[in-house]
Amino acid sequence: MSGSAATASAGPGGSGPRVVSLLPATTEVVAAIGGAARLVGRSHECDHPAAVLEVPIITEPRTTMPETSADIHRTLQELTTELLSIYLVHGERLRAAAPDVVLTQSLCAVCAVDESLVRDAVAEHLDRAVQVVSLSPTTWEEVRGDVVRIGVALGEEASAHPVADRMQEQLDGVTAEVADLDRPTVAVLEWLDPMMGAGNWTPELIRAAGGEPVLGAVGEHAPWTTIDGLAELDPDVIVITPCGFELARARAEAASLATQPGWSELRAVRTGRVAVADGHRFFNRPGPRLATSARILAEIVHPERVAPRTRGDAWEPLTGRVMA
Repeated sequence: MSGSAATASAGPGGSGPRVVSLLPATTEVVAAIGGAARLVGRSHECDHPAAVLEVPIITEPRTTMPETSADIHRTLQELTTELLSIYLVHGERLRAAAPDVVLTQSLCAVCAVDESLVRDAVAEHLDRAVQVVSLSPTTWEEVRGDVVRIGVALGEEASAHPVADRMQEQLDGVTAEVADLDRPTVAVLEWLDPMMGAGNWTPELIRAAGGEPVLGAVGEHAPWTTIDGLAELDPDVIVITPCGFELARARAEAASLATQPGWSELRAVRTGRVAVADGHRFFNRPGPRLATSARILAEIVHPERVAPRTRGDAWEPLTGRVMA
């Protein structure tokens, strides 16, 4: 059954609770606060730091996902129409992991396994008290607060506060670097077919990077849009960060935009201020690397001031006259 864990058993790497982390972001937080050795289970997407790849996979998609955003969207719609969960929880693996703490989410049933499915699996396959910690951050402060929540659950609160503080220091450093510059309008696209803006914490990252967000509101889920809708806003800069796509895959997906009516008329396209970025590792993970995401945006939005330290690894121009 789920509930508050009693005295935590020793994890595989020493004393402390055994942890199953079902989100890439929470896995990164666990590692950042010094708890990586306690991980006994993860999701199929948890891949950082590299050592977690040795940890057993507890959840994965019900079906193999196609490559393009349009086909992925269609597959997800079919699953939800059939009232099927997008993800599976491997009950036998969960039982073998014998966690004291399970980290999950209730923010998005598409991005990762849903909290209700996790609680059902815990109740069915574990015969002792387990603490299920469900996170649903939508703002920068909530992301930082969840770092501390995870620290408390793992008995590592003293280690968690410095991680949250360091995130703020990194963000403040980005903001200070561009504080005296003009603020171009910026649209971040989290999905391309259908087209979706980036909400929740992303507008805060844009402002920290010296831009003015025009698509998406702080603390709210991303809105759907079209190229026509984007044309009405006509942002100075467009950044494409498809959820779950690494840089090469994002670049391949974004290339199709050049053939769509109206794309070439957008201000950002005409002036060479469109970039693609790694949404899988950065923008879409509400964890420590969100501060790096702000740095990436600053490099794209203000190339005249911010050195391109992450270019080539985390982002690259899609059109490059200004940013080349």
